Amino acid sequence: MSDADRPRRPGVTGGGTDDTQTGGVSRSVTSSQTGPHDDLERQLRRHAQRLFAKPITDYNRNAFDQVTARMAAVDRPLILDSGCGTGDSSRLLARRYPDHWVIGVDRSADRLSRQRPDTPPNCLLVRADLVDFWRLARQAGWTPARHYLLYPNPEPKPRHLKRRFHAHPVFPSVVALGGRLESRSNWRVYLEELALALEFHGRTARVEPVKDNEPPMTPFERKYRASGQPLWRLISDG
Repeated sequence: MSDADRPRRPGVTGGGTDDTQTGGVSRSVTSSQTGPHDDLERQLRRHAQRLFAKPITDYNRNAFDQVTARMAAVDRPLILDSGCGTGDSSRLLARRYPDHWVIGVDRSADRLSRQRPDTPPNCLLVRADLVDFWRLARQAGWTPARHYLLYPNPEPKPRHLKRRFHAHPVFPSVVALGGRLESRSNWRVYLEELALALEFHGRTARVEPVKDNEPPMTPFERKYRASGQPLWRLISDG
């Protein structure tokens, strides 16, 4: 799969730059698309009818095996933080759920290099591509109690629908993992599409505002809130 077809890490909204890096004011998502994409259902049906058989790279398989070996030392329920960036959300979740393993996954070495000395021992951060990692987790029979997908790049241009996680061939593997899924975004349309995709696979979902008094889970959320943008979350209890 080419880079043009791969779902991307959170950060670029409305075709701009990663504002958490530049320190600038975060711009709202802009798009000619004002509702769920007309082609979404066709993509979902197509991906449900065929197995996504792209070979898994050795690098991602090795990363997954290392995490599995670490988890085997202590039997705990699992929380998956997909696209964790610098790992701030993973650390927050690990402190909130000290009796769980929290696995934060991101493909950016730069973001993951910004470690904190206060990373809890139940928080494991791994560099891997989510497309491979999700499929490996499914093959291994992982059943996370909770799965977070916080501020994925919404790819707001209509022609980039296939770059969105829910319109990608890997999405059936995400659904198969189960657990309580929470996704957050500053573009409600993205979450409305995700809700439709989950409902296509037999899961219920709701989209609601993120409350102003909630502590931000990621640097993106902190930046968007400081810029006065409305923030939304999707909850699917499975």
